[in-house]
Amino acid sequence: MGIVVVKDLTVEYEGVIALEDVSLEVSEPSFTVVLGPNGAGKSTLLKTLIGFIRPVRGIVRVLGIDPTKEPYRVRKLVGYLPQREFIERDIPIKVRDVILFGLLARRPPPRVATVRDLEKVREVLKIVGLEELADKRFDELSGGQQQRVLIARALVSDPKLLLLDEPLSATDVKTQVSILELLRELVDERNVSVIMVTHDVSVAVEYSDYVALLNRRLLAFGKPGDVLTPSNLVKAYGEGLRMFLTKEGRVMFIADQHICDFCEYCRSREWRRRRGAT
Repeated sequence: MGIVVVKDLTVEYEGVIALEDVSLEVSEPSFTVVLGPNGAGKSTLLKTLIGFIRPVRGIVRVLGIDPTKEPYRVRKLVGYLPQREFIERDIPIKVRDVILFGLLARRPPPRVATVRDLEKVREVLKIVGLEELADKRFDELSGGQQQRVLIARALVSDPKLLLLDEPLSATDVKTQVSILELLRELVDERNVSVIMVTHDVSVAVEYSDYVALLNRRLLAFGKPGDVLTPSNLVKAYGEGLRMFLTKEGRVMFIADQHICDFCEYCRSREWRRRRGAT
């Protein structure tokens, strides 16, 4: 049984199809990027895997468990970072407590932190490079630091799988690279599988093992070089696809209000020269 198995998955919201006949399988610890235009069903896919959404039909298994029947069992094994994580800004909550609450929330009352829990918080803060900020208020952190704290919270329960919805949002390019390198390290050194939703197609080229290209239906799934072809990108983003080069040297596409970042030019020698790659 794979880490994630999805067969003929269809999800509807009030009679409107969000995902239709989607099938894919992640069978080994790997970094999978989910791409597609706005409204393609990317977040819906993650919410279905974690058991927040019940499909109309289809089979879903996460670590061999059916999240529609045993959602709480799945959530004990999976770290999930939603697209918008709400942390009350008016409460002066410390970084360590943001992470600790994520751990205690998985337990029945009374939720009392142990010495081991506090040690685990220190461990994950060290993993994300923020060990020295444990006593700092969460609302005083930069956007990138906050994202790292939330990733640490998703890691604190030792998940076998991380589901991350737009974890690079509201971060600069330098922070994005550091987060991506952290995720790559988790896969390679800790055997944690990562499934990440993003609009940045360059991420798929540089960091992922597999890419799922969605537009309500699964248009392609496989290695980045096999999935991110001009014909597949047009299927996903439309005939209005246009390319331009940003000042950071990133290749961007615009198509019907949607922005993504990839074309075959990304892999070219000129693109790599502009990015400073070897």
